[in-house]
Amino acid sequence: MKIGYIRVSNDKQTTILQEDAMKHEECKRVFTDKMTGKRFDRPEYLRMLDLARPGDVIVVWRLDRLGRSLKELIETVTDLAARGIELKSLKENIDTTTPTGKFMFHIIAALTEFERDLISERTQAGLEAARARGRKGGRPAATKKMSVANLERAKEFYASRTMSVTEIMKRTGFRSRTTFYKYVVHV
Repeated sequence: MKIGYIRVSNDKQTTILQEDAMKHEECKRVFTDKMTGKRFDRPEYLRMLDLARPGDVIVVWRLDRLGRSLKELIETVTDLAARGIELKSLKENIDTTTPTGKFMFHIIAALTEFERDLISERTQAGLEAARARGRKGGRPAATKKMSVANLERAKEFYASRTMSVTEIMKRTGFRSRTTFYKYVVHV
């Protein structure tokens, strides 16, 4: 049986392209997760692994839908192979039911990880160069400090439950809801 696995990183991304590919492959079951590939406690991913039996083929649109690092991908494919389950990645044209497909899987997985490492390295180099020029990362520092009196007023308003958080923030000078909750609610 062909089992499809679809993953997008968040709710803003669409699964339509992957769904169409799974229909084209005639997958009998399709599992979909909307969360990062860094996590392996993805609920639908785990359900798929529980359902898969020897002789089944797990179909993914791209290898990075299954896992993010070479180590994770190799461990997953090795575990699947030990259970008699194969993998087919459509975009990379990898099918581990064949020796060539197994070989190609290892090459593509290594190149995918290499590409991610290069992106990370370039990002770090850019941040270091910016720091060397005196630029600091993160949010800009607040130009106005919260007065103790306004902080106390915000706590009183919040405790009275007569205003919304938005209204309290406007009246007391808070610009960030996160900061408000940090200093007023979670004290």
